[in-house]
Amino acid sequence: MSKKLENQVVWVSGGTSGIGAAICELFAREGAKIVLTGRNPERGGEVVETVRAAGGEAVFYDGCISREETVSESIALAEKHFGRLDIVINNAGMVQVKMLHDYTTEEWDFLMRVNVTSSFWSLKYAFPLLQKNQRSYIVLNGSISSFVGQAMTPAYTTSKGAMLQLCKSIALDYAAWGVRCNIVCPGITDTPMLREHIDKTPEPEETLRQRLRRVCLGVPLSPMDVAKSFLYFSCEDSVGITGTSLIVDAGYLAAAEWDTETFRKMAGV
Repeated sequence: MSKKLENQVVWVSGGTSGIGAAICELFAREGAKIVLTGRNPERGGEVVETVRAAGGEAVFYDGCISREETVSESIALAEKHFGRLDIVINNAGMVQVKMLHDYTTEEWDFLMRVNVTSSFWSLKYAFPLLQKNQRSYIVLNGSISSFVGQAMTPAYTTSKGAMLQLCKSIALDYAAWGVRCNIVCPGITDTPMLREHIDKTPEPEETLRQRLRRVCLGVPLSPMDVAKSFLYFSCEDSVGITGTSLIVDAGYLAAAEWDTETFRKMAGV
């Protein structure tokens, strides 16, 4: 059976943990060659080894995605090591938990560079390579916060709303070159960023349990659950789809009000 990403080269920002690491592993299984970025060389090396164990090839670039040079130089690695670039995965992201009036300008700007501006840079530097292909793929990492608010994360929520609109703009402006752009919008996913967020509460596990009561399926997603949607948008399984969002949230946004435990008692489950 042929692999979905045979001979394809993919660039993944924030590829050292969570959803990014799962994307690297899954794409490697499907035959992709990978350039991943991250700020942790140890974890980067571990992901490279995971990719190799899955039968793929990977190169790690050590650098913060808030720097334009990180984006330009890591994308240049794709051409240097693999001779081409087919798929761009803008996965890197961060969250800050505080009230808006407590932000410094530097904190706000840094989050926006990581969560939004890095995607602008990736298109800027990847396009000369992507336009050589008959078809190419750009996938952004959004959030359910692309659609609804979330307490005490104003910069994060703003950035994810921006990513939703950026997706549409890229899809419209670059379709003539065979580029499709879509955005995956995960719900509660058990990643280091989620743990960082809930660990700021007095009782982290209770906080997670309470949040999951609003989720129809009642469980957090795994990074690999979400990675599968990135794969869908990165191959011709999703042919004809561009400029759209895929909400992967275990039912979080399906209802305005929901309490899983109450429903299960009512239903006798």
